[in-house]
Amino acid sequence: MENSIYIGLSKQMVLRTDMQIIANNVANMSTPGYRAQNLVFDEFISKPQGEHDPMSFVFDKKQYQNTQPGSLSFTGNPLDIALEGPGFIGIQAPGGEIAYSRAGNFQMDAEGTLLNSAGYPVADTGGGSITIPPGSTDISIDEKGVVSNQDGQLGQIMVAEFDNLQTLDPMGDTLYTTTSAPLPPEHTRVKQGLVEGSNVKPVIEMTRMIDTLRSYQSVQRLLQNEHDRLRSAIQKLTREG
Repeated sequence: MENSIYIGLSKQMVLRTDMQIIANNVANMSTPGYRAQNLVFDEFISKPQGEHDPMSFVFDKKQYQNTQPGSLSFTGNPLDIALEGPGFIGIQAPGGEIAYSRAGNFQMDAEGTLLNSAGYPVADTGGGSITIPPGSTDISIDEKGVVSNQDGQLGQIMVAEFDNLQTLDPMGDTLYTTTSAPLPPEHTRVKQGLVEGSNVKPVIEMTRMIDTLRSYQSVQRLLQNEHDRLRSAIQKLTREG
């Protein structure tokens, strides 16, 4: 196979990944706390055996999030919160690790444990869960994330900030994992009764989708032309032989 076909296929593979990311953004336009993802392209240089000139391939190096906050919507639900500032809410993810999210649309299970929309416990500052006793009234959550009822304080929602938000890797269900150490939420305030919406901009994503599709089709035409050239050359050589 000719080198140009290999290079064209590498471009198509990353364009396919880019289209999947864009489609996922579009599907989450109404998901609370969702942040649009973008693909980072990079160049991979290979020197084939027996060749003097290297080949330049494209590959998908990683993806990064749009860190702009989504708009805040009033819900009036005392269990809902939104964050003003760069912080993230701690969530007890499967496996016992702490994951992070901007989605503050919470609920309670039968035992009164505070859960996120996917059913994972909301973490308190010590990494445990927060339980709201049956019959609780006047549930309040202050700007530091302290949860209280008529009898007093029940726990404090974990809120963390990070030096570099791009170290947060998406794991699904609007959750992120990271190996970076969380920092105290010095610049983040908790707002009760509000929920942050998705920061996806539909017009931008649809424009990206069209551009990606056109690029894919352009590479497809290039590959077809190269295939036709090789077939024509083989047929000509066969006749001459």
